Amino acid sequence: MESIDLNKIKEKEIVPGCSARFVHSDNITIAYWNIKADYILPEHTHPQEQIVNVIEGKLELTIGGKTHLAEPGKVFILPPNIKHAGKGLTDCRVIDVFYPARDDYK
Repeated sequence: MESIDLNKIKEKEIVPGCSARFVHSDNITIAYWNIKADYILPEHTHPQEQIVNVIEGKLELTIGGKTHLAEPGKVFILPPNIKHAGKGLTDCRVIDVFYPARDDYK
């Protein structure tokens, strides 16, 4: 068993307005995002399955051409290779889980 202190993981700014701390196992990546209001995540795909869980704030999430309001209490499961995009409607804290692990975030 491994214990990880998130406070000891340096937050990485991926692009202005979007930063995260990442935890990796052999099989999954967990991203703890801080997203600023009005940040726009361009449409993209990746081969990993993704679970999106908004902890604080509101995020507009477009998945496969359909737009949804992501907010605390709603969880979205995205299959691999589906087109998706997002926009911070407010400052947000989001936890994403990716399977398999994302080597590009290591």
